[in-house]
Amino acid sequence: MKVLQDFSVFIETARQGSITQAANILNITPAAVSATIKRLETQFGCALFIRSTRSIRLTAEGQLMLERCQQAVNAIESGIESVKRDPNQITGHLRLAMPSDLGRNIIIPLLDEFMDLHPKLSISLELSDSLIDLYTRPIDASIRYGMPPDSTMVALPICPDNDRVACASPEYLAKYGTPTHPAELVNHNCINFITLVKYHTKWRFTKQGEKCEVIATGNRFANDGDAVRRWMISGKGIGYKSRLDSQPDIDNGSLVALFEDWQGDKIPLNLVVTDKRQLTPALNSLRDFLREKLVEKT
Repeated sequence: MKVLQDFSVFIETARQGSITQAANILNITPAAVSATIKRLETQFGCALFIRSTRSIRLTAEGQLMLERCQQAVNAIESGIESVKRDPNQITGHLRLAMPSDLGRNIIIPLLDEFMDLHPKLSISLELSDSLIDLYTRPIDASIRYGMPPDSTMVALPICPDNDRVACASPEYLAKYGTPTHPAELVNHNCINFITLVKYHTKWRFTKQGEKCEVIATGNRFANDGDAVRRWMISGKGIGYKSRLDSQPDIDNGSLVALFEDWQGDKIPLNLVVTDKRQLTPALNSLRDFLREKLVEKT
């Protein structure tokens, strides 16, 4: 970097008070040092040194420029160091987007654990069930269910075998009965997830080649996965959610999985970036960490 080299020559010459000594330390010729000083003086429009036959010393303008150049060199060197890809150092700041329920109840505790392992890393989160535009938002990566709609994006699998599962609370099932076949969902209050453009009311199941698609109806809709979960746990109806989201509540008895001999829609969980060059050591390490931890939960 030419500017960095010129500033370094200027700083060393001021430090040594001698063109010859600066040249020796920098391993260049005295003529090269002189040419650099002259070039900087022309660019700055002022004399940087007062020269005598034996030594040189800074002018008032040179002293001011020395301080500014030292600050600039420090900033440039710090910037260069910060972008070096050191696979042994997980540092920097990650900006992540992820679904609300998954983020709040599953990912955040894992991020805390990951950051304990890498204390020089900082993370900011955007929790939303809306599809975040990675091209226009200042987000490094998104943790998403399903494949990205844009085929130019890079999707790295975290939980490729994740699927949806129908669940309800023990209280709901005790009050309204336990359906034994997906087709019986038409007789139950179903809690549906919605987006700005779509009601996700088609619940699909398969079993040994048999398919069953149900139009789920009910009196509760939400565009937030955590809201659907809360309604399910409080006994308001049956939900159809990611197994990753639901498994902890199934394990602790807050929810009961239905139709376990059927499989719901596949919704793989991926780490998505717009370009593979965004895959820093921190992102790669986080993806590996989440993949290992989340596979244990499904």
